[in-house]
Amino acid sequence: MDEGLSGIGMGLGQRAPYAVPPTGSRGRLFAEPESRTRTPYQRDRDRIVHSAAFRRLKHKTQVFIADDGDHFRTRLTHTIEVSQIARAFARAFRLDEDLTEGVALVHDFGHTPFGHAGERALNRKLEPLGGFDHNAQSLRVVTTLERRYAEFDGLNLSWETLEGLVKHNGPLAGPHAVEASVPRPILDFDALFPLDLARHASLEAQAAAISDDIAYNTHDIDDGLRAGLIEVEDLRDLALAGDILAEVDRAYPTLDRSRRVHEIMRRHITRMVEDVIATTIAGLRALDPADADAVRDTGRTLVRFSPAMRDAQEETRRFLFARVYRHESVMRVMRSAEAIVSDLYDRYMSAPEEMRGDWSRDTAGLPPDKLARRVADYLAGMTDTYAVGEHRRLFDATPDLR
Repeated sequence: MDEGLSGIGMGLGQRAPYAVPPTGSRGRLFAEPESRTRTPYQRDRDRIVHSAAFRRLKHKTQVFIADDGDHFRTRLTHTIEVSQIARAFARAFRLDEDLTEGVALVHDFGHTPFGHAGERALNRKLEPLGGFDHNAQSLRVVTTLERRYAEFDGLNLSWETLEGLVKHNGPLAGPHAVEASVPRPILDFDALFPLDLARHASLEAQAAAISDDIAYNTHDIDDGLRAGLIEVEDLRDLALAGDILAEVDRAYPTLDRSRRVHEIMRRHITRMVEDVIATTIAGLRALDPADADAVRDTGRTLVRFSPAMRDAQEETRRFLFARVYRHESVMRVMRSAEAIVSDLYDRYMSAPEEMRGDWSRDTAGLPPDKLARRVADYLAGMTDTYAVGEHRRLFDATPDLR
C-alpha cells in the first residue's frame, strides 16, 4: 500500500478532530426536539432519501435521455454513485459519514428535466430575474418546495447539511468566491439563516463535491462507450484512462469488450479515489486543523487531487465535452429538450391555470416576477417523462427525443 494511504483505518476508530461532530449542530431554521435515536445528520439523510425530490431523480437525465436505454445513468443512479464514493472518503478521513452522505444525496435536487439542457432553457427565461441556478434551486427544494411536514415547509435540514449543499464547490462570497455573484434564492435564505457564505465548507461537503467529479468523469466515459459515441481505443491518448487501458490489456489480453470496459472503469475510480486520499491526508497532516471551523478558515479546499491527477481529470473533462456532451446526436436531442422546456414555460406564463395541482392556485394576482418563479419551480421539479407528457397535452406536436 502507498505510504500516503497507511494508517487511515478505513473508517475504524474515532472521528478526527477536524470532522464535523454529530453533537453541537448549529441547529435548524425551525427548532425541533432532538431525535432520541439519530444524530442530526442521520435525520437529515433520512429526510432527503424519503423526499419526493429524491424519488424524481430516477427519471431525470444525467447525459442520455432515459428512453435511450435502460443501462444509461440517470440523475438518481449518478447520485447513488457519488454517495458511495463520498462515504469511502468519509471513512478514510474519519469524518462524519452521515453528513457526508447527506450532502452527496441532496446535491442534485435542483436539476431540471433533461439535465443541463433544461437548465439552459430556464436560465434564458429567467435572465431578467437573475437567471436559474441548479444549486440555488436545490436549496429552494429543501427549504421551501418540499411540503410534507405539519410545522414547516421544506425538509428543515440542519445548518451543516445546508452549508454543505450551498458551498460544496467553495465559498460564494468574499475573496475566495467560486462564482461572480450569489444567486438571489441563496441570498434570500442566507438573510434568514446565515450560512457563512465567505468561508469554505466542511471536509464532509468537500468530500461530496470531489466525489461528484470522480463519478461523472468515470461513468460518462462508460455511458459514452455504451452509446457508441466513443470507442475503447479512443481512450489511449488520455493520461489516466489510457494508462489504465494499457494496464488492463497487459493483464488480460483476451478479455471481451464488456469486461474490458468494466475493468477500465473500476480502476479509473480507484485511481482517482486513492489519489485524493493520499493527497488530502498529506495536506491534513501538514495543516493539522484543530477542528471543523479551522478547516472552514483555511482559505482553500483541502479534499483535492494531486496536481498530476487534476491535470488528468481536466483532460478527461475536455475529452468528454468534445466527444460526448457536444456530439451532434446528443446536442440534437438536447436542443429538442430545451424547446420542450421553453414551450412549457411560455404556456404556463400565459395560462398559469394549466399548471396542475396546487401550482395553479392563487396565480391570478401574482406579479410577473413571482409568477415566473412559480413556473420555474414547477418546471424544475418535473421529470423528463412528466415534461414530455405535459408538452403532448398542451401542444399539437412534441419534439422527438430519440
